[in-house]
Amino acid sequence: MTEVLAANRIPLENYADVVGAGEIEELRALAKPLRGRGIEMINSTAVGGGVAEILNRLVPLAEELDLAIHWDVMKGAEEFFDVTKSFHNALHGEPYQAKPEDFEVFLSYNEKNRATLPLDAEFMVIHDPQPAALIDGRPSGSNHWVWRCHIDLSHPNRAVWEFLEKFVSRYDSAMFSSPEFSRQLSIPQYLFYPAIDPLSEKSCPLEPEFIEQVLRRYQIDPQRPILTQISRFDRLKDPVGVIRAYRIVKRYFDCQLVLAGGSASDDPEGALVLKDVLRAAEHDPDIKILELPAWAPLEVNALQRASTIVIQKSLREGFGLTVSEALWKKKPVVASAVGGIPTQIIHKHTGLLAHSVEGTAYQIRFLLSHPEIAAKLGEHGHEHVKENFLITQKLKRYLALFLMLDRHL
Repeated sequence: MTEVLAANRIPLENYADVVGAGEIEELRALAKPLRGRGIEMINSTAVGGGVAEILNRLVPLAEELDLAIHWDVMKGAEEFFDVTKSFHNALHGEPYQAKPEDFEVFLSYNEKNRATLPLDAEFMVIHDPQPAALIDGRPSGSNHWVWRCHIDLSHPNRAVWEFLEKFVSRYDSAMFSSPEFSRQLSIPQYLFYPAIDPLSEKSCPLEPEFIEQVLRRYQIDPQRPILTQISRFDRLKDPVGVIRAYRIVKRYFDCQLVLAGGSASDDPEGALVLKDVLRAAEHDPDIKILELPAWAPLEVNALQRASTIVIQKSLREGFGLTVSEALWKKKPVVASAVGGIPTQIIHKHTGLLAHSVEGTAYQIRFLLSHPEIAAKLGEHGHEHVKENFLITQKLKRYLALFLMLDRHL
């Protein structure tokens, strides 16, 4: 973990060209009272997925502000991640019949991790349901515990949420990615948007020659429209639905489809979903299914920049950082009106929203027919991300939260 974070370190001053020198000075001023004070971030995976990606960028920046911040990952066997994946889908509203042994597995692995993870930092930030029961290991004293939920809790499975709520309600506060995700809790709740790092390898400018090289490697024709969805192979990302939408568009435009993604170490379903996607593609030479390594930021960057339209046809979504990634690159985006996506896609201003396969296909056809509108959406989307979804703003919100918790001791 230390080596990965060191490789991601970018001097804070480098962000001044993007967000302005005043923003950097404000971060330093907010951080000053917190210097040397312990901050512990805990989640369930070091690679794959938006949470790990955010922490990979956030922690080095916080360290540069002289914060004593650490990031640890809980350990679990396949049976634990099978259960937590089922919990994840159930909390998103998918059908699920809870079994007593599932809850026992969840509690058992949280207990094992309580014995090995450091839980005594002044500010503890526990990410998502998997490590939520670590609160049972809270030491007596004055440290602050915050639960950061990155998933859509607007229509959770009742049994799973009632089980988790017993732990969540014992935290000092909870953080959600959208107002719609908040629950009736006795603790304060805060709105925290996920964020992208504009200087990371996934978002930084690229030389045209490198983009052309990536297209050649994957046999993608730069002369024809490229439709792209970047997401791990997860049923809730609906890659099969993307293929169905592409087939409708294909009747009218000689386009290509790129489905690029990998898997997260805490998601055991990825291989099964990938098989379904390959089956649905039916060996169509214009459908490129790319199983990228868990950390292939330059390739993802190149594919997004080469795309004519970026798609995010999720069935459920916590936030969908790939939307902000594409908007930052001034790409027109067609995405489902679910979860945190409408926070990023303001319909007909920063992108287009859809509610079905047919609706997705219609919006793609519209943009292919009106490239001037597509370009304008991309420009507006870039500004929207700059104002709301950059890593510096996320760091500022964390600093403000820690200062507020400190005052309310």
